[in-house]
Amino acid sequence: MRKQEPDTYFWDIDEKYQETLELSFDDQRFNEAITYLAFVNDKIVGRIDASLIVSRFDGKISSAYLDWICVLKDHRHQGIARGLLEELKKDLKEKGITTLITLTSVNEEAKRFYAARDDVSSKYDALWIEFK
Repeated sequence: MRKQEPDTYFWDIDEKYQETLELSFDDQRFNEAITYLAFVNDKIVGRIDASLIVSRFDGKISSAYLDWICVLKDHRHQGIARGLLEELKKDLKEKGITTLITLTSVNEEAKRFYAARDDVSSKYDALWIEFK
């Protein structure tokens, strides 16, 4: 479980942040990473990051790790996080991924977000989002 984090989630959305983020899309080290950004009036207000779990355990890539989902506090409760998660799931499903694994923050908003979903279960001290 992640510890309680401040409202900014450790990312200052300024020109340097946006430039660094944009450059990462051309960096081959990020080939297994998936990122979606949510914009309002050309300003980033949310993001979701996941990575394919590449393992030869069963000879296929069938799961991904949800590393990060966050929405700036003044843009929450508008369906942005839900929309980001649904877009990610759609992309993963097209890649043959059926399970998204994540840890969650201990903050109450994160707990409510995941508790409201019918595709989330808790296994092995992590949350598993199953979709077929």
